[in-house]
Amino acid sequence: MNIQVSAKHKIIGLPYRADVAGIFPHGKHLDGYLLLPHGPDETAVLRNLGFDVPAPVLVQYDWVRGTPFEVQRKTVAMLTLNQRAYVLNGMGTGKTKAALWAADYLQGNKQMGRVLIVAPLSTLTFVWAKEIFDTIPHRSSAVLHGSRAKRLDLLARPHDFYIINHDGLAIIIDELSRRPDIDTLIIDELAVFRNGQTDRTKLLRALATTKKWVWGLTGAPTPNEPTDVWAQVKIITPDRAPKYFTHFRDMLMTRVSQYKWKPKSDATERAFSVMQPAVRYTLDDVTELPDVIERIVPVAMGDKQEAIYKTMKAQAVAMVALQLITAANAGAVMSKLLQISTGWVYDSKQKVVKLDNNERLEALLDVINATERKVLVFVPFRHALFGISDFLAVKKVSQAVVHGGVPQGTRSTIFSTFQMTSKYKCIVAHPNTMAHGLTLTEADTVVWFGPITSLEIFDQANARIRRIGQKHKQQILMFAGSPVERHVYNMLRNKQSIQDKLLELFANETEAQET
Repeated sequence: MNIQVSAKHKIIGLPYRADVAGIFPHGKHLDGYLLLPHGPDETAVLRNLGFDVPAPVLVQYDWVRGTPFEVQRKTVAMLTLNQRAYVLNGMGTGKTKAALWAADYLQGNKQMGRVLIVAPLSTLTFVWAKEIFDTIPHRSSAVLHGSRAKRLDLLARPHDFYIINHDGLAIIIDELSRRPDIDTLIIDELAVFRNGQTDRTKLLRALATTKKWVWGLTGAPTPNEPTDVWAQVKIITPDRAPKYFTHFRDMLMTRVSQYKWKPKSDATERAFSVMQPAVRYTLDDVTELPDVIERIVPVAMGDKQEAIYKTMKAQAVAMVALQLITAANAGAVMSKLLQISTGWVYDSKQKVVKLDNNERLEALLDVINATERKVLVFVPFRHALFGISDFLAVKKVSQAVVHGGVPQGTRSTIFSTFQMTSKYKCIVAHPNTMAHGLTLTEADTVVWFGPITSLEIFDQANARIRRIGQKHKQQILMFAGSPVERHVYNMLRNKQSIQDKLLELFANETEAQET
């Protein structure tokens, strides 16, 4: 069917039909065509009538001079046509940018007011606030974090986007509910709200009823069971799921004992069928990206952690100026700075002290929860490795730990179990234990909790997932909260030997401090 679209005038023309004209009394008949505004309402109706009409955003929006992936274009198109929707795209597919582009387009057309983004604590500033600045810099944002008074002060200021952490909602929920100008709710990592009995899920569910637009983003909506989607659906599109969880469970699960239920063969498909309208793409669908994506992930240091780091760095800089640091002892000083950055250090009595690195730990948990497949977590310090394992155990993440003290036979069992069974969501390992030739292609994501200073070990550890048998695109995520970490990662990515340039790193730090 010959459909004409004018992006400039935001008009769509289709061959005149009296029945269609009767549905759109505001349309105009000209030269055999019915001319209509190219808006979301007209588009939705015409699509239901069988017309292949493009989403208005795809022809009217300039993407703020950005270049979206095709997956992002499809995601934005879906969001702008649906006030309640799900983005189930996997990690690394550009969900954040897509949601921001969609909101910016709708705000520009006066169809959307201010936006509240509810996201994991670790992503408030380094992901969402940064992405708003980078992607739609003409829009303002405020991170609602800190004391109640601070949050309310920021909320009282006019911004296009307000960003708050999941548990921060409870602190100012009444004020958020009384803001009709904030008519949009974007929920990042929606699966966090999979338990319908928790207070935070109940609060969010009530808040969502007061908003015009509600979008849920998660790459892993069923981290435990297919029934995980019930509480999420009751937030976004409550009419699409049964009123009671038990009814939904009976639809998807079979009871095998008094306290145990087993998913039916079609449980996953039925779970996704209620999460509609939705888009669901994986990293493999993003053809514009290479097979391996390397990305430095900024993570904030805690106040105490940052203070100790700055003190240690100042001492190192002073020692460089006095020529007290040589090639022989530079490695020890560098190691100390990296230990502080990861969040565990030894005190004067050689006891391990945990620093306030909570945001780094939460960022790790966010990555693990956001991936549908398995994850390798590399930790360059054994005392930090144990601390991370303890944290993940509390969060009930199925894991195995590998370090130099683990016998070779036990390691082999862990690796084969990880590779051949569904057991273990992740392996937390010292990278030195990742031997040449080891295949762990059941994982498609590597997280460096902190950098290692050996280029050979860095490359070999990453290669564990980049081997024959890997069926998916891979991500190498490098956590960095300090300047030294960023320097080390950049050198590793540029295939530079760090051991030969430790003094140069300290010299750079000296110059940066002097300027």
